[in-house]
Amino acid sequence: MGKNNFTQEEYEHRTLKTRHAMDEAGLELLVVSDPSNMCWLTGYDGWSFYTHQAIILTMEGDPIWWGRGMDALGAKRTVFMGEENIFGYDDVYVQNPDQHPMETLSKLIKDMGMETAHIGIEMDNYYFSAAAYQSLLKNLPNANFNDATGLVNWQRAIKSATEITYMRRAARIVEEMHAMIVERAEPGMRKNDLVADIYHQAISGADGHWGDYPAIVPMAPSGMDATAPHLTWDDTPLKQGECTFFEIAGAHKRYQCPQSRTLYLGKPPQKYIDAEKAVLEAVNAGLEMAKPGKKCEDIANAFNQRLNQLGFEKDSRCGYAIGISYPPDWGERTMSFRRGDQSVLKPGMTFHFMPALWLDDGGLELTEPILITENGCECLCKTPQRMTVKS
Repeated sequence: MGKNNFTQEEYEHRTLKTRHAMDEAGLELLVVSDPSNMCWLTGYDGWSFYTHQAIILTMEGDPIWWGRGMDALGAKRTVFMGEENIFGYDDVYVQNPDQHPMETLSKLIKDMGMETAHIGIEMDNYYFSAAAYQSLLKNLPNANFNDATGLVNWQRAIKSATEITYMRRAARIVEEMHAMIVERAEPGMRKNDLVADIYHQAISGADGHWGDYPAIVPMAPSGMDATAPHLTWDDTPLKQGECTFFEIAGAHKRYQCPQSRTLYLGKPPQKYIDAEKAVLEAVNAGLEMAKPGKKCEDIANAFNQRLNQLGFEKDSRCGYAIGISYPPDWGERTMSFRRGDQSVLKPGMTFHFMPALWLDDGGLELTEPILITENGCECLCKTPQRMTVKS
């Protein structure tokens, strides 16, 4: 058994929740290939998701880890199960066009006597390929495959006390990251040098707690680049009279706490001041709706109504669920703050309230990671809620 971040009882509770969901979906076996779900179910943590790997869960016994043989050593160091539940495949299957790793997973499922089972697979995630699916169909012709995308993700929605502790630590880290940006950024500083400082602060951690790697790299576009949401950085110097938004995350034990802030070097134009006022008022309107029993769309509707009243529009969602995650995304890929999302808010849920605006000559991001509490919501970060203006 590995060195785990949670108790045996918590892992067993997660397994039980997932089995209830499997039973409701009519599944007898679940193949979990999303590394976030793999970690949540078993504790497995390694940079091995560029090769095929999975957790296999049936209705009895501990989960099974399956993956590349050399990474089975990492499984032994991190999962809560015993070595008898760890299966590694030979390296001949790694990136070999003639032999697919899923051939060995099919054999394992046959050896378990489950070759005719109703099997759930995560069809729409970043780590399960069309070739993997074709291999399973070929080698398990009598199985009944069902799409189980999101099945485990939804079990992760309400965080345990320990998970919330890890997210609070990640929140302290991203606070320090933003404070460092305000202190260090100045006209003439190369963007890559500032991003290097961001990484240093992120990994150094805060309050004695170490920083894990974030699931998304820093987004730090300036000027016209900031009219787009997902550009990163280069060696261009920061300029006077230009805004830069920083969409970054603190991370601790794979738990992600993203937060965005905007920096303006010099005197901002009136439209940026107006946009800041509109976003902050709209955020507060949304936060007032963030309480148990409300729906995700209630937050979006309140936010957009106030934003529109103040003369601005946002045509994309304004938030999403967060928690444990691996690249390339720090979201949980379940709930979103947008019109039509009927998901009901419950205590222990965590979200990135992401009310970004992209203007015709720049962008403004002032976002908040939030926790739904028994009576309302809590902003996890204490970063000043404003656009920073620095001469």
